[in-house]
Amino acid sequence: MNDPFRLDGRVALVTGANTGLGQAMAVALANAGAHIVALGRSEPTQTRQLVEEAGHKLAWVESELSPVSLLPAAVDAARACFGRLDILLNNAGTIRRAPAIEVTEDDWDAVSEINLKSTFFLTQAVAKRWLADGTRGKVINIVSMLSFQGGVRVASYTASKSGLLGITRLLCNEWAAAGIHVNAIAPGYFATRNTQQLHDDPVRHQAILDRIPAGRWGQPEQLGGAVVYLASPASDYVNGAVLPVDGGWLAR
Repeated sequence: MNDPFRLDGRVALVTGANTGLGQAMAVALANAGAHIVALGRSEPTQTRQLVEEAGHKLAWVESELSPVSLLPAAVDAARACFGRLDILLNNAGTIRRAPAIEVTEDDWDAVSEINLKSTFFLTQAVAKRWLADGTRGKVINIVSMLSFQGGVRVASYTASKSGLLGITRLLCNEWAAAGIHVNAIAPGYFATRNTQQLHDDPVRHQAILDRIPAGRWGQPEQLGGAVVYLASPASDYVNGAVLPVDGGWLAR
C-alpha cells in the first residue's frame, strides 16, 4: 500500500513562507514530497534552500495579498510554475496589539485585510480553477487559539481568526462534495516573530507557560505533522475540521 502521508508529485501554494511557522510548514510539505510555490512580496531565499535540501523545488511568485484584485493573476502565475496546484496553505497573517479602547480603524482594517479578506479571496481564486477543471484540492487555513477564545489586546486579530474558522466551515459545506477539502490548524503558543512581544514580557510569558500542560512553547517544526496530514490522502475524509496544535492549551 502506498504511504497515505506522501505528497509526491503534488504542488503546494504557501503564503507567508519566508520565516517562522510558514517556513517550517513549507519545508514539512517538501519533506513529504511536494514542490512549493511561495506567494509573497519578498523572495524566500532561506526557505528555498531548505526545500531544495529536501530534494524538491521552490518557485516564488512575487505578489502582495492586497488588494484582492491582484490575486487571480497571482494564482495563474503560481499554477504556471509547475503546471498544477494541489494544496493551498493560507499561512500569511499579521497582528497589532493594543487595548481595545485604543484600537484604530487602521489597526482593524490592516489586520482584517490580510488575515480574513485576502485569505478568502485567494482561496476563492484557487477553488475557481479547481472547480473549472474538475480537480480535487486541499485548503489548509491557519487559525489561532483566539478562534476559540477572546484573548487580550488583540481585538482585530481575534475577530479575523474567529472569522477565518467560520469561513473554513462554510467553504467545507459548499465544496466538500466537489472534492475540495477545507480544514484548519490552530497553533498554540509558538516561538516566532509574531509572539516576540509576549516572550519579552516576563509576566505574560510565565502566565502563558503556566497554562500549557506540555510546560513549554512550541517550535515551528512541530506543526509539520499536522500540515502534512491535512494536505495528504490520509485526510481524505476530513472536512471542515480544526486541528489544535497547542501543547494541551485548550484542554486546561
